[in-house]
Amino acid sequence: MIFRETKLKGAYIIELEPVEDKRGYFARTFCVEEFRRHGINFEVLQCNISFNKKRGTLRGMHYQVAPHEEAKLVSCISGAIYDVIVDLRAGSPTYCQWLGVRLAACSPGSTGYKMLYVPKGFAHGFQTLEDNSVVYYQMSEFYHPESASGVRWNDPAFGIEWPEVERMVISDKDSSYRNFSP
Repeated sequence: MIFRETKLKGAYIIELEPVEDKRGYFARTFCVEEFRRHGINFEVLQCNISFNKKRGTLRGMHYQVAPHEEAKLVSCISGAIYDVIVDLRAGSPTYCQWLGVRLAACSPGSTGYKMLYVPKGFAHGFQTLEDNSVVYYQMSEFYHPESASGVRWNDPAFGIEWPEVERMVISDKDSSYRNFSP
């Protein structure tokens, strides 16, 4: 795995290094020792999958508050998404800044398979770029409904630039989050 720290301190784009042969490929997607060598102490406690029927589906921007803050390792195993994170860590030099990255399924002829490591204290969301996109999350914390929170996907405090789509699909809950107030 190749770890590339992003402009948001502690967030990484992780590129897999597939070993290919006539059968296809094999690639490691997680190794606690490799993560620790890059200063990431990430213990997986829960894994989730999200199937999204339509291009333009937007999920986010979600996070859990203390004491149940969570780190995430996000990958797209079918289709493609535009994955977005926002640094909500008070005192961080990148506070309220966002990053977007395209994640797509690794298939023959693809230009690389990437995952996004999202540290604790970040809001996370994504928009599907293709029908039938599947997102796989590895989480460092169990889901606690009382700690679940979110910020608006179009909050002017962040200025996230989402891809243009003909029709956006978003839940009532995700569209009802209030604007962020630091």
